[in-house]
Amino acid sequence: MTSLLKQPVVDAINGQVVEEFTASLQYTAIALYFDSETLPQLSGFFHLQAQEEHMHAMKLLNYITEAGGQPIVPATKPVKNHFESVEEAVALALNQELKVTEQINSLVSVAVRENDYLTQQFLQWFVTEQLEEVSSMSDLLNIVRRAGKDLFRIEDWLVQNPHEAAAGGAA
Repeated sequence: MTSLLKQPVVDAINGQVVEEFTASLQYTAIALYFDSETLPQLSGFFHLQAQEEHMHAMKLLNYITEAGGQPIVPATKPVKNHFESVEEAVALALNQELKVTEQINSLVSVAVRENDYLTQQFLQWFVTEQLEEVSSMSDLLNIVRRAGKDLFRIEDWLVQNPHEAAAGGAA
């Protein structure tokens, strides 16, 4: 098949795949931290986040394939495995989502520069998704900060607000 994508676009998307797979592993590490702290709702939330990030990577790889480009399954970057607090873990996740938002915006910029309207259209889903991701993680961090040392309040909040957990994990 003839590629519908210019090489700079393929390279940029393949670069984002590294970030998405790394995010998936980072969220797995955070979920396991919460498992070790016996916080099942937080663990479940981050296991869902890990699955979602994996799905994002696969969506990007499938797009490259369908458009006739050469997808690359990458090695990932190192992830943080040790946390001193729930707040530290959730703040890391929020910072990661903010970074991914910048990366998605950069991808859109590459597509615009290359006059690649197909990729611009494809990436709009990711742009909207990042709004949901940042909002969900910001809300969770606010709840964590309000709960202070009473971690069961966070767990209860996740149980009572399944739409919040689903917004971060099901989109």
